[in-house]
Amino acid sequence: MPIGFFITGTDTGIGKTTVSCALLHAFTAQGRSVIGMKPVAAGCENGFWQDVEHLKAASNISLPQSLINPYAFDAPIAPHIAAQHTGVRIDPEVIRQSCEKLQSVAEVTIVEGVGGFRVPLSSSGVPGKRYDTGDLAGMLGLPVILVVGMRLGCLNHALLTARAIESAGLKLAGWVANTIDPTMLQLEANLQTLTEWLDCPLLGVLPFQEQLDVRQLARLMDLSRLE
Repeated sequence: MPIGFFITGTDTGIGKTTVSCALLHAFTAQGRSVIGMKPVAAGCENGFWQDVEHLKAASNISLPQSLINPYAFDAPIAPHIAAQHTGVRIDPEVIRQSCEKLQSVAEVTIVEGVGGFRVPLSSSGVPGKRYDTGDLAGMLGLPVILVVGMRLGCLNHALLTARAIESAGLKLAGWVANTIDPTMLQLEANLQTLTEWLDCPLLGVLPFQEQLDVRQLARLMDLSRLE
């Protein structure tokens, strides 16, 4: 039976793509067919969206980019603003249908969100018509994995995000600690605090790497702890 997870984070730039790719490699090591999805990407470099390229490289199934990444914007700005500037509407139904097609082919689908959990995706501020990445996760019906960027302030960000996920009625399947600040004071104490306060299993602690090696990081993931 195919499974999937929605990867969110405590902020932007805290390693959602790194964790997503590590998870893809970890599931591949179990002999499963896997594919990564980035429903919305913002920030093009030399004609490529790096997050999307990394997910494609970590997948062992090749499918059209229009399914893997239905919405891509050049400017590295909030996606709803980028969409508004380009006259595009981010349609969650398009994303849902794309995700279903990926799930029909792969045993494991890893869907990486954009920014944090409550980043707006609609340009409308009218109640009832606005939606964000949390709403997208709910529509896809996938359990959530939370990436915590380990740095000063991460405790508050992690606990607030976990509360938002639970308030949305979504399952928090686990969390990953990604050491983005190698000089963080009391790293172990912060890890212990989050382990005690977050009501889900710690799937792995990823060290800071000058040269990223997601295959190596994949070996630090304990998939048996996924809820």
